[in-house]
Amino acid sequence: MHGAARIPFALPDIGEDEISAVTEAMRSGWLTSGPRMKEFESAFAEFIGSGVETVSVNSATAGLHLAMEALDIGPGDEVLVPTWTFTATAEVVRYLGATPVLVDVEPDTLNLDLAAAAALVTDRTRAVMPVHFAGLPVAPGPLRDFASRHGLNVVEDAAHALPAARDGELVGSGDSAATVFSFYATKTITTGEGGMIVTRDPDLAHRARVMRLHGISRDAFDRYRSELPAWRYDVIAPGFKYNLTDPAAAMGLVQLGRAESMRSAREDISRRYDEALQGLPLTLPPHGPSGTRHAWHLYVVRLHEDAPHGRDTLIERLAALGVGTSVHFIPLHLQPYWRDLTGARPIDFPVASDTFERCLSLPLYSSMSTSDVDRVIDMVTQELT
Repeated sequence: MHGAARIPFALPDIGEDEISAVTEAMRSGWLTSGPRMKEFESAFAEFIGSGVETVSVNSATAGLHLAMEALDIGPGDEVLVPTWTFTATAEVVRYLGATPVLVDVEPDTLNLDLAAAAALVTDRTRAVMPVHFAGLPVAPGPLRDFASRHGLNVVEDAAHALPAARDGELVGSGDSAATVFSFYATKTITTGEGGMIVTRDPDLAHRARVMRLHGISRDAFDRYRSELPAWRYDVIAPGFKYNLTDPAAAMGLVQLGRAESMRSAREDISRRYDEALQGLPLTLPPHGPSGTRHAWHLYVVRLHEDAPHGRDTLIERLAALGVGTSVHFIPLHLQPYWRDLTGARPIDFPVASDTFERCLSLPLYSSMSTSDVDRVIDMVTQELT
């Protein structure tokens, strides 16, 4: 490393405005869900536009769970899920006693392969859960047509995809049953932990609001802000504890205001990688067709067979040089639980299985300095030439 500081794979972009907002929220006395949560939900709905409703939660996992629960997914049902995703996408299906059906992905985008999905539809299939991998949106038209043709609900896993758009449609603004965003520490905006359900269905939104806080018919915020006695509440379902706190929402409000500038910074870094790394024995990530707005949550490259190092060796060598990397993803069909549950075999997922052996994610975060980007480029070039 020659004395240089290590470049992490990811780093949240937090400044004094976020710190001040969180401090102010704490001083207000609202430490749980309160006025800033409501303000964040309203601001997010305005950001997405098109008259959507929003329900804040303490993680995208919670949001996916609530959305599927509101759709009455349960035992005997099947949900189509890409194998190329984090385990949370599939595990929420199991929370409800339903069965995730793993699907291979497209070789260029690593998004859900709709042709492969169509071959797996049965009379028990109730929903499809596409993932906008790395921030590159799934094409909305074909997804809509696929769901309509097979009579399926669509719950979009948009953990990587804020703000992202394709074919003139911002992710979250379409007519899917629900779209769920993540605000985890490494995501394109963060609340530390957190997420948001976006939907056009008022019944789904209402059910999610009730179920995110123990199945109670009234929000704690509505009860506690009342100047009159308001202690009575009704438990109408066995709900969960999925609400977002006000300090987290306060951070989210500041981050949301910076969402486009941070996305632009990520895009600039990605284009610098593109320009500098072309010609090396690796495949660069796709940008999508003309007019696509990529969120650039991840910058995933795929090594060629003639690369001087395999993926694992390259990761180790870059780490020794002070460059952090990661792998997105270890596909679900290779994970012991999902392999044993579904009987999945690598041969059944040729794209994901092959890609896993060759892919790694380079550092990408909006506060990344020009010198750090140059160092990553230099180190990768050094190791692959």
